[in-house]
This record gives sequence, C-alpha cells and structure tokens, in this order.
Amino acid sequence: MAKLGKRLTDAYKTVNRDSFYSLEEAVTLVKGAAKAKFDETIEIAMNLGIDPRHADQMVRGVVNLPNGTGKTVRVAVFARGAKVDEALAAGADVVGGDDLAEQILAGNINFDRCIASPDMMGVVGKLGKVLGPRGLMPNPKLGTVTPDVAGAVKAAKAGAVEFRAEKTGIIHAGVGKVSFSEEALVQNIRAFVDAITRAKPTGAKGQYLLKVSLSSTMGPGLKLDLSSVSATAAA
Repeated sequence: MAKLGKRLTDAYKTVNRDSFYSLEEAVTLVKGAAKAKFDETIEIAMNLGIDPRHADQMVRGVVNLPNGTGKTVRVAVFARGAKVDEALAAGADVVGGDDLAEQILAGNINFDRCIASPDMMGVVGKLGKVLGPRGLMPNPKLGTVTPDVAGAVKAAKAGAVEFRAEKTGIIHAGVGKVSFSEEALVQNIRAFVDAITRAKPTGAKGQYLLKVSLSSTMGPGLKLDLSSVSATAAA
C-alpha cells in the first residue's frame, strides 16, 4: 500500500474514518484539515442504489448551487446571428459555428461547458464522439441545448453543476471551495443532495442513497450521517 504524505497523515489524525458525521460537523472538520497552499475544492461522493447500465436507472441532471462553485467556468457556445452577441454579452468565452466545430475536431477544447442553440445541432451532432466522452456534449435535458443561450451561459458561470452517475452508481462533484464559509458550503451540499434525490429514477428499487462522503482535494474523506444531509436523503 502506498504511503500517505505527511500532510494527509496528519489530517487523518484529526478525524475518525469509521464515524458518521453530521453535515455541519463534517464541513467544519474538512475545512480544518485542508492545509494545501491552494484553495482546495470541497468534493462530495454519493453511492446510489442503482445500476446505471439500465436506462431506467440512470441518474443525470444539472443543479444550480446557491453559492456557486468557486471555479471559473469556461463556456463555449454554438450559435449564429443575434444569438452570437447574446452569448458574448452573457459572458461566453468562445462562440462560433462551423469554425468552432473544426477547432474541436482538431483537438482544441479549451472550455468546461458547451451550449448550443437548437438550430446549431446539425453542426454539433458530428462532434458526439469527441465531446461525449468528455461529458461536454450539449443536451436538452441538461439545459445546454436551448434557444436561451444567454440564460444558459449565465447559469453555467454562476455555478450550475452537471452530474451523472458512473457505471458503479457513484456520483462525484465539487460543491465549493475551502475558502467558502461553513454556511455557504452546507447550503451548496444540501442543494446538491436534494437535486440527486429528486432525480431518483423510476427503476431504482430499495434504498436509493446508500453512502455520502465529503473531502477536500488533498484531505481525508468523512462519512456523512444521511439523516443530516437532507430530510429525504435516506429514502
């Protein structure tokens, strides 16, 4: 087994990895254990009682965190005509059509979110094999294929977080930064968990939310008491 670095070893001494913490306790401990020289991301991991290999058990969506993510999100938009100016005015980092598609096919993917107006899907459709594996393909269900490109850009910049269950039924996401206040982090985490709870698929049977853990980028993970995360989280 690989040895832990001194910073992480010292951090583990401040927590009990076998205990289940209330959300508020976990946030306090995770913030306190974050000793890196950069502003670490607070990360949540959720084990769900689903099998994503079945279409009726897939969990995917988007949630607007009330206090944002603390991350600078680079947004690309496929648009034409007046919507080009709308997207740029809303803060899009790159806007284009065929020219943008050519850049992407050439491997120039310098953005974190991709948005498209519906009339541009003929252009975007051929990028599925490139954008799909990276989780960047515009999707109407996620609000990234929309006539309101300006609204989508603003939401992405403000802290909209996309989520998708992995093959093992686990969802990972960043829900803020260590520099955030404890109250802001608690609000973000509850908003995220509530979004996952609302996204419970029709094919999910038995307990839906199995485990939830919280950590910082370089810190130890803490297990959360499900009853403290959300009123409906354990259902």
